[in-house]
Amino acid sequence: MPNNAYNLYRTTAVQTASPGKLLLMLYDGLILSLKQAKEAIGAQKPAEAHRYLVKSQDIIDELIVTLNMDYEISTNLYQLYDFWKYQLIQANMKKDAALIDTVLPMVVELRETWSAVVESTRGEMAAK
Repeated sequence: MPNNAYNLYRTTAVQTASPGKLLLMLYDGLILSLKQAKEAIGAQKPAEAHRYLVKSQDIIDELIVTLNMDYEISTNLYQLYDFWKYQLIQANMKKDAALIDTVLPMVVELRETWSAVVESTRGEMAAK
C-alpha cells in the first residue's frame, strides 16, 4: 500500500511540474542512477550496474528529446549528451567506474547551472 501512495505522489509531481522542474528531475534521476551504477560496479554486481547504466542512457535520451534545435546551445548540449552516452556505453561494456567518473561531475555541474536558471526565471516571473 505505501508503494502505491508513493507512485501516485511521484506521478502527480511529474504531471504538475513546470518544464524547468522536469528538467531538474531528469538531472536528479541521472545523477542518482550514475551513482548507483558506480556503486554496483564497485560491488562487482554487473547485472545491477548494467541496469543503472541503461537507465542513465535512457534519461540522456529524454534530455536529448527536450532540446529545441532552433538554438545554437542545443547543438552544443546535444554533442555533450552524445559524449556522455558514449562514455556510459563504454562503462557498461567494460564495467569501468572511471568512465562514469568522467561524466558524473559534468552532469552535477550542468544540473547546478540549470537550477540557477530555473530559479532566476521563477524570480522574473514572480516580479511580473
